[in-house]
Amino acid sequence: MNEKFFSLPAEKQQSILNAGYRVFGRNSYKHSPMSEIADAAGISKSLLFHYFHNKKELYLYLWDKCAETTIETLTRYNCYGQSDLFESMMTGMRAKMEIIRRWPDMGNFVVRAFYEKDPEISAAIQAAYNKAFSFKASRTLMNLDPAQFIPGLDIEMMYREMYWASEGYLWEMLQRGEMDFEKMEQDFTRLIQFWKQIYLRKE
Repeated sequence: MNEKFFSLPAEKQQSILNAGYRVFGRNSYKHSPMSEIADAAGISKSLLFHYFHNKKELYLYLWDKCAETTIETLTRYNCYGQSDLFESMMTGMRAKMEIIRRWPDMGNFVVRAFYEKDPEISAAIQAAYNKAFSFKASRTLMNLDPAQFIPGLDIEMMYREMYWASEGYLWEMLQRGEMDFEKMEQDFTRLIQFWKQIYLRKE
């Protein structure tokens, strides 16, 4: 990657990255030409290759940017410093809504990348995903008091189940194009209440 990319104004960088998220988020890796990304970003194809030497380099940078943006936003919202798992997840949903507002095509890109089968990039994406998930899980679970949950509960599995459900809900909303943030918060609040009834120890 050419370091000159980082000397561009922040708005121009974001325009190029959003173009990448948009094209890769709507097509498979194989069927996402760099020329289309350049057109969406309003730059020439040669200039895009000046910043990113090849399509794989751009794709993996976009993936790393997703992880970086998510962790930075969740940290800023103090999602990792709470002892109440359900409040942490509710806060995390609000943080992800902020990400969607700023990077409208990032969500589609993340899910499509996760299921991408092209051997050129699939192994690297899975390795990066597992690393990021382990980081988020360890940061979230380290402050929890096991005594608040029902006896014998596999807390790590519970977290995975809630994480997968949350991501699945966001994916469904993205596919429908229904970015009604008020409705999303209401739905997720109901889901949190449901999980509390199932997993919290009864007084």
